[in-house]
Amino acid sequence: MSTEHPIVAAVQMVSSPSVEDNLAGARRLLREAAATGATLVTLPEYWPIMGMADTDKVAHAEAPGSGPIQDFLAAQARELGIWLIGGTLPLTSNDAGRVLNTTLVYDPQGNHVGRYDKIHLFGFNKGSESYDEARTIVPGATVGSFEAPFGRVGLSICYDLRFPELFRAMGECALMVVPAAFTHTTGLAHWEVLLRARAIENQCYVLAAAQGGLHPNGRRTFGHSMLIDPWGEVKSVLAEGEGVVSGAIDAAYLAQVRANLPALKHRTM
Repeated sequence: MSTEHPIVAAVQMVSSPSVEDNLAGARRLLREAAATGATLVTLPEYWPIMGMADTDKVAHAEAPGSGPIQDFLAAQARELGIWLIGGTLPLTSNDAGRVLNTTLVYDPQGNHVGRYDKIHLFGFNKGSESYDEARTIVPGATVGSFEAPFGRVGLSICYDLRFPELFRAMGECALMVVPAAFTHTTGLAHWEVLLRARAIENQCYVLAAAQGGLHPNGRRTFGHSMLIDPWGEVKSVLAEGEGVVSGAIDAAYLAQVRANLPALKHRTM
């Protein structure tokens, strides 16, 4: 595949409390993504475990560089020959009761080449719905990106989507990725419009990999994994359930959008 038109893909899952089952599901869906010709694939947030309680993920936290989830990601990247953005997994922190919610990136040889720890932690209260990620997650502090063959890829996670200053801090990217587990309530209201806004204002492709369905713990996630182009057009979308969305990154079109409307060059702040 030419680096001028590489295929990228997002995996959508409906993860369960079983790490073993989620690994098996991810393996199958990653193969499906690779079969589309994708050279870069991202998994969703919380793909290895959506526990019955928020604290369940703490028991599965891995030290950086060691553990079955990280071994799985490295092996999949190597076996499929893809750049793999590993959604998020729990990594150990200095707080014994909390973890880092971390995206790890692997190159086609299975080498670890990038990391981003989720900075903005979700909190929401409306009726019977209540979420407070800060109870079990330590926030990150560093902007994340890495260099793929077709250009810079910016890293964000779910709730980060509501903070455009983080995306600006990534610099000029060809692609920004958003592994997520948006709730159905907030997703229905804001998911697509926020993703399209990030693509439009940064004049780049945005690839979002979501959780999409009703989980055993009773949580309903919104799904709608999608690829959006630099003009804000949705190129591919999957509403709910497990599956894959994919599409091409067109370097010439990206350059044309930026040349026709050089908003990034017009910035003064």
